[in-house]
Amino acid sequence: MLTLAIVAGAWACTDVVAGKNATVDGSVITSHTADGAFYDAKVRLIPGATFPKDAKADVFWNITTEEDAPPSKIGEIPQVEQTYAYFHVGYPFMNEHGVAIGETTIGQKEDLKTFRPDARAIMTIEQLEVFGLQRGKTAREVIAVMGNLAETYGFLPSCGSEGECLTVTDADEAWIFEVRSVGMMWTPDSKTPGAVWVAQRVPDDMVVVVPNMSRIQEVRPEDKDNFMVCKHYLDFAVEKKLYDPNSGKPFSWQEAYSPLTGNDDWSLSSMWIRNRLYTIHKLLAPSREWDPYAETRSYPFAIKPEKKISVQDVMGMLRCHMEGTPFDMEAHPVWYVKDGDKMVKSPLATPFVTKDLRNLLKIPYDRPVAKWDCAYSFVSQARKNVPDALRTILWFGFDNPHTTCYVPIYNGVTDTPEHWRTFDRNAFDLKSTQWAFILGDELVNKRYQEAMVDMRAVREPLEKSFFDRIPEIDKQGAELAAADPAKAKQFLTEFTKECMDKTQQAWWQLNWQLITKYNNNKGK
Repeated sequence: MLTLAIVAGAWACTDVVAGKNATVDGSVITSHTADGAFYDAKVRLIPGATFPKDAKADVFWNITTEEDAPPSKIGEIPQVEQTYAYFHVGYPFMNEHGVAIGETTIGQKEDLKTFRPDARAIMTIEQLEVFGLQRGKTAREVIAVMGNLAETYGFLPSCGSEGECLTVTDADEAWIFEVRSVGMMWTPDSKTPGAVWVAQRVPDDMVVVVPNMSRIQEVRPEDKDNFMVCKHYLDFAVEKKLYDPNSGKPFSWQEAYSPLTGNDDWSLSSMWIRNRLYTIHKLLAPSREWDPYAETRSYPFAIKPEKKISVQDVMGMLRCHMEGTPFDMEAHPVWYVKDGDKMVKSPLATPFVTKDLRNLLKIPYDRPVAKWDCAYSFVSQARKNVPDALRTILWFGFDNPHTTCYVPIYNGVTDTPEHWRTFDRNAFDLKSTQWAFILGDELVNKRYQEAMVDMRAVREPLEKSFFDRIPEIDKQGAELAAADPAKAKQFLTEFTKECMDKTQQAWWQLNWQLITKYNNNKGK
């Protein structure tokens, strides 16, 4: 997921994706935490358009804006006659037809790695998402578009030199799409594919957790209901001696292309991958015995949750900091201080311990699911039997998932407020909602034990009010859509803008409350 100069810098992303029979309302869910502090989080709609027959579409580097510079053009491809509207952020997440995409980077072996500026490949994962959302109406169509473009123009890693996984959903299906580059020697003139990829459908009654690791193992291309694959997915592994067909062992996509052990932070044995896999599986099936240190390959591709899950449940998973596990930094003994005859937890105790404070207090680092340096996160729900403009609701939040407030965005929305599209990483701005959440997270973390209570007192009723209104918005939106689809979109846009405006106002008010309540003039 992460475009990193040093991979360990921000420690990448987490996705949770659920089939329609695994959720309480029958919706298909995906999610994403964009764990890089300055990924583009300005939520705006890129309208669909029509183009002349010979038009070209530009291909860009740095769409995420992880680098402190505008995106730069690195190529172009033939444009299609008609594109669909989609929502643009660092990793574009939804189109007008309700297809939603989560993203998370996965490791790949040295033989596959490709780097700029010498690579001839030009398709980053975020550029593939743009084209997929512009050109596909269903999850399968979007995957086919992305796979074909990656093969034709070469997959170019934008997170160091690693592979990528996308969780692609529509109202019927959820898919795990994994793509790898094919090494520095590939050129468009070679007449060979510039990527290897496979996609596996999430069983309708199951959930898949993707914490920066390949989840697809067995590949069955003949099972077209559950797999989409490039023709050469196995041939490339044999050519590069990543798999021996004479070994007698079944082919595993995960093992052939992923680093298994060693010093590579992206290997399947890395603890920062294991601890998230363990934590979320423990939430999905709490009665089962889960080993916190088990090898990641011991986990099944998908798990049937003990209880059907809701959008709010997935929000809770993205917000968690490993509570109740050996990896919770808030539970470290150093936070307990003497108060008379008792040991009490310091009001400064926090699960989001800065590097300097960890060094001072000698707290080992364990990467939580929620990250303080997250640009944004979302949980989407794609629903059947609703009008097109209401197909998917994507719940979006700025900054740390643990301290954010999720706001609903229907796929039929046509605009967002300017304060949700305003951000300069180098200049604090009272007109930017993103800066409101960055400041709020910082203030909460200064005195976490008390300030988190204050934050929840603002967030819980606000977020609940949004959920409580959804049934009525659905009803009114459906009635409008039956008479005039344009009016339905206008209605949904006004609702989303109202929610965004309320959230901005609430967060600035919370910030001023926290500054007033916890400034050091009140210290002893």
